[in-house]
Amino acid sequence: MDRVIFLQELRKLDLQGKDAKRLYNEISSLAMKYIQASEKPKRCAHYLSIEFLIGRVFYNNLLELGVLKEVSEILKEKGVNIALFEEIEDAALGNGGLGRLAACYMDSGAAVGIPLYGYGIRYKYGLFRQTFEDGFQKELPDDWQRFGDPWSIRKEEEKQIIRFADMEVEAVPYDMPVIGKRVNVLRLYQAEGNKDAGKISGVLYPPDDTEEGKLLRIRQEYFLSASAIGDVIREYEKRRGNDYRYFAEENSIQLNDTHPVFAIPELIRVLKEKGLTYHSALKIAKQVFNYTNHTILPEALEHWDVRLLKKILPEISEILLSINTSARYYHRKDGYTPQESVATSIYIHSRRAFSMANTAVFIANKINGVAAIHSEIIKRELFVAEYAHHPEKFENVTNGVAQRRWLELANPELSALLDKQIGHDWREHFQELDKLNAYTANEDTISEFIQVKGKKKEQLLCYIEKAEGIRIDGNRILYAQVKRLHEYKRQLMTAFALLRLYYDLKEGKFRDFTPSVFLFGAKSAPSYFRAKGIIKYINEIIKLINADSETNDKLMGVFVTEYNVSYAEKIVAAADVSLQVSTAGLEASGTGNMKFMMNGAVTLGTMDGANIEIVEKAGEENNYIFGARVEEIEELRKGGYDPPCHLNKHPEWNKVVRTLIDGTFSDEGAGYFRELYDSLTIGASWHKPDHYFIFRDLEEYYRAILRVNADYQNKTYFAAKQLKNTANSYSFSSDRSIKEYAQKIWRIN
Repeated sequence: MDRVIFLQELRKLDLQGKDAKRLYNEISSLAMKYIQASEKPKRCAHYLSIEFLIGRVFYNNLLELGVLKEVSEILKEKGVNIALFEEIEDAALGNGGLGRLAACYMDSGAAVGIPLYGYGIRYKYGLFRQTFEDGFQKELPDDWQRFGDPWSIRKEEEKQIIRFADMEVEAVPYDMPVIGKRVNVLRLYQAEGNKDAGKISGVLYPPDDTEEGKLLRIRQEYFLSASAIGDVIREYEKRRGNDYRYFAEENSIQLNDTHPVFAIPELIRVLKEKGLTYHSALKIAKQVFNYTNHTILPEALEHWDVRLLKKILPEISEILLSINTSARYYHRKDGYTPQESVATSIYIHSRRAFSMANTAVFIANKINGVAAIHSEIIKRELFVAEYAHHPEKFENVTNGVAQRRWLELANPELSALLDKQIGHDWREHFQELDKLNAYTANEDTISEFIQVKGKKKEQLLCYIEKAEGIRIDGNRILYAQVKRLHEYKRQLMTAFALLRLYYDLKEGKFRDFTPSVFLFGAKSAPSYFRAKGIIKYINEIIKLINADSETNDKLMGVFVTEYNVSYAEKIVAAADVSLQVSTAGLEASGTGNMKFMMNGAVTLGTMDGANIEIVEKAGEENNYIFGARVEEIEELRKGGYDPPCHLNKHPEWNKVVRTLIDGTFSDEGAGYFRELYDSLTIGASWHKPDHYFIFRDLEEYYRAILRVNADYQNKTYFAAKQLKNTANSYSFSSDRSIKEYAQKIWRIN
């Protein structure tokens, strides 16, 4: 980009009388005039993901172009505060960590010069806009395009026809530049045609509790997969014609979880259509595809009903059956036992369904987990047979986050402190952050860090007052648990701990208690009954404690509405304590924990996911670890865990938990609270009571919170812990992650 010419053009722009929307589109369109996609080299990586949680791109793109500061100054000269563009909607084309990780990887691929091309869906509506009515979550359509989409280019000439048995759909690509050392492209496809075709790119994750909903989810996943494969083949044929001998040599395709696994049978289908034999096509597929597993939760390891697939994708269904036959042949040849063959089967007879995870594992050249502990779990529990016979296929690539967005952009004040102490190179070479360790005991540096943290906290609380109508003074410990709402992430456990703190304060049990605020941010899937109940329960607790004038100078809570990437940027910069309290063994990695660490929050959490590596880097003495480890959880699952017994031994927790049913709080007859209580004490048809072991960890969690509260009274001592976390977050850059993918999996130098 010619920065000089762009800035000259910007200075000429007439800004008088224009609102945020118009200015956003004019400035963005002006920048796009000077952005040119880099040429594709011989070998490329293609990243297929059902989600790309991009967030607001205006500031990030100007930062990556190296003009954010100058644009801010020019606008200021013209009487416009660049903060005006906070009004612009986030592109919420993702639900949580999966989509945000994909976005960070795209940013880092460009930043370090790796030819990485993303493929996703251009949903008309993002996840949803969240509001609360009497503490209940309500969902509104998220029309993220209402401000326009000037950073995307419609490529009408490259649209494709995607065929289902009952309809044809146009896949129209929109290209978004991803800016760095090279300019890569994130290509999002919009489904067009009749009304039914448009539904395919209508909304992220439509409900799948009906046959119609399941069919729509299948259509979405195939639409993405077929569009991406069609594009990769078209680009290859420009260079090689119909000679596919070099296809695997020039292309690596990364499947980000199971959603894009239809790309495997689709590639085989297309290659057969072009004259290759099934076995030749299978051989190419086994060289081209790689698979990232993001979870061990059974409900996320997709299985698709054969009957439904035959209904709308009969060819794909037949190819999956052929792959199943091939897998059985190779497994016999490799000496798999009958039990191993059943465990790895692509076609599951008992369910009359295809296992998308087993399809990916059989075909993939490389399979990776996303944190050290997660990679070990998938080898010894999830994909045991494949690892036993093909250990060479398995890799670990611990997740990372883009430091330019999550530190430089989110926290310019801390960035300035880093620049002063260690220089500017950390933006591109994040390992330079290690040099900060030399200053973590320096009183002047710690004092400056305390000032930075105080300023970021003040900014966040001002924003919360404006957005939520809740006023909180800044002289408090700020605990944050912000992430997708799911039972295993145990927001409910934090709710119990918060209520216990309130009761103990009311009873005068604390002689010294540092004023605290607990901040929650989460969206529940619209049909996730328990998650919605947890949100309502947390909001009821917050309403109670915030209204109590006897204690609210010591303890308050906030559940932010419409938690998104832009809100997260403010929260991670301000928080003192990052609550990462998932049941050990269930959080594959987490990336929120890394964002908080970069910005100087201590981790209060379990030994789960990337928490383990965070503690290894920053030291357990600089974080607050509690709870059962993976080995104990595994033993408890085998038997002997008695949740009601835990409550009986701790009457103070029994009092807290019974507020779900004793009338302390009301869910207005919705049945949420009774069902939550029963899930913890009785269980359900599909699980034992308290299957995420909240009661096992609850007392330890509470004691860890109190340790934080006591330690924070010595601000210098506590800030040194926080600064130590920032200094040792250098391992958690997505630049490092994407380089590992390039070297270990994609073989791109």
